Amino acid sequence: MKSFSFFTLKSLFFLSILLVSMSELNAQDDKVNAPKTKSDFWKKVRFGGGFSLNPGNGSFNATLAPSAIYQFNNSFAVGVGLTGTYSSVKNISNSVILGGSIISLYSPIKEIQLSAEFEEVNVSRKFKGDFAELEDDNYWYPALFVGAGYRTNFATIGIRYDLLYDENTSVFQNAWAPFVRVYF
Repeated sequence: MKSFSFFTLKSLFFLSILLVSMSELNAQDDKVNAPKTKSDFWKKVRFGGGFSLNPGNGSFNATLAPSAIYQFNNSFAVGVGLTGTYSSVKNISNSVILGGSIISLYSPIKEIQLSAEFEEVNVSRKFKGDFAELEDDNYWYPALFVGAGYRTNFATIGIRYDLLYDENTSVFQNAWAPFVRVYF
């Protein structure tokens, strides 16, 4: 079983500091505005998430990732999510991946959305066919995605890259993955 690495903890710490800093900057702006009521918090929460399909030559990956974000302003949002993925490589293995994530979204202009997402997932991989003699795996896998996409009112279509990609432990064929993200 693979445990958190120092690099993973350092990445998580860095992202946490970044998110807290950004929220503190916005909190300073909010103090200038009129007093807030409890219900104002929920007016800025948006629900949705993303999905991804990544078929390949003899392989298939499908991900469903519901999440909720807090929209600080028109440009910046932070949230948490769950993720579930099914991955299959023909005659080699099937994998079920479950975990959670922390995501930050930034739109420098209305049509462009940049994202950073730390994800920690549990991978349960079973080998089959000619590879059935291999020992089945169950381990934790960290990912740190950076992405960019084209944004409409509520949907974003783009691509993301896993900075922590490891070809020996990842169930994905490469570090690049297209995505569709929707928030209402």
